[in-house]
Amino acid sequence: MSATTGVDPRRLLPSVDQALQQREIAALVVEHGRQTVLLALRDALAALRERSAAGDAGVPQALASLAADVAGRIAAAARPSLVRVLNATGVVVHTNLGRAPLSREAAARVAEIASSYSNLEYDLASGERGSRETHAEARLRELLGVEAVVVVNNCAAALLLAVNTHAEGREVLVSRGELVEIGGSFRIPDVIRKGGARLVEVGTTNRTRADDFKAQVEGGSGLGMILKVHPSNFRIVGFTEQPSRGELAGIAREADRPLLEDQGSGLLAPLPGGLAEEPRVADALGDGADIVTFSGDKLLGGPQAGIAAGRRRYIDPMRKNPLYRALRVDKMTLAALDATLVEHQLRGDAARLPALRMIAASAEELRARAEALAHRLSAQAPALAPALVPGESMVGGGAVPDRGVPTTLVALEPGPRGADRLARALRQGTPPVVARVAEGRVLVDLRTILPDEDELLLTALVAAAR
Repeated sequence: MSATTGVDPRRLLPSVDQALQQREIAALVVEHGRQTVLLALRDALAALRERSAAGDAGVPQALASLAADVAGRIAAAARPSLVRVLNATGVVVHTNLGRAPLSREAAARVAEIASSYSNLEYDLASGERGSRETHAEARLRELLGVEAVVVVNNCAAALLLAVNTHAEGREVLVSRGELVEIGGSFRIPDVIRKGGARLVEVGTTNRTRADDFKAQVEGGSGLGMILKVHPSNFRIVGFTEQPSRGELAGIAREADRPLLEDQGSGLLAPLPGGLAEEPRVADALGDGADIVTFSGDKLLGGPQAGIAAGRRRYIDPMRKNPLYRALRVDKMTLAALDATLVEHQLRGDAARLPALRMIAASAEELRARAEALAHRLSAQAPALAPALVPGESMVGGGAVPDRGVPTTLVALEPGPRGADRLARALRQGTPPVVARVAEGRVLVDLRTILPDEDELLLTALVAAAR
């Protein structure tokens, strides 16, 4: 019952038809269309019914602003769910924030191809049906110096396709120390089983030898492939041993079966400084791997894609597998991937690829930008008391898990509201800013903010401070 009128609040609620007759809501119908208003109105009335059933005394007041509630719901429904975010975490290949950002050139190519027809599967020279594989894949073959390449929608899909093609109903040998779990709780053993193969664990967690693989090949029940998995998100140190790629390649060749290396990161050129140990795709191919699988949106710096490169004998059957059609990429991915590969092919250092530029940014450059940001924040949002502190950025995305990159952090004091509330205010701004929280402060790392985003970041920080 309403405390002021003695009337059950539910009796005050109009029906949908009655609400549509209200002048303000009828105007919304003219502006947005009947169906759009109906959806928002039904949601608004359902929320009021729940409040009424709970005895909420504020229902009459909420009912008086029903049209404003409906208009707000319409506006909220029109806003995109997927939005641009400023990544101030210092994690370059941040899986939760979309991994590697595309270069401006790649983004422009995607927009051009997406908004028009294209020669996706059409040969302009002959006027006949063509193949989508002639686009980015030809450039990949040249860059890697391999016989064949196939592109699917992510690295897990490339591994699944290879296992199903070459080891369905047969054994896949993997060292116990390489049975990893990748992002989103996907585990290598699960992918192998879904590919229709039988997983055989070889050796022990910390020590596996070439002889362990030889013994399993000789005593097994049918080898499909040998799989080597790059431990991209962890390290086993101490009393350890693993067979080399060359040793595994020799065992696979003798058995006339492929050696597949799931490398993940897609690194084409060495990383700078102390990150140089991260393996390149060319390293695996040069050491005898028959197939190497890797991602397009990690250290390659392009769109989400899974790439399998290697010997034609093993790649071509993957393309003929019916699974390939279910896993292949669309025209926008091919456009972005091809534009990204142009940067690698023509410029070598891929200087215009954002992720690689971020990794290569020097400590001196970052400190200078951090000093400039802190100086301007001190003037425009003094309550944040910005201070410079040394820190480390991370490559992220399952690459170089045990090595940080020196950086300078801008530490912000949150005041009485606390660091979590300040971080939430940043996330809810326009654009949202995602930063670190540590030791009661919000930490901003400019390594993952492009220089032309500095002004946007400053505006967002000042707004959150207010």
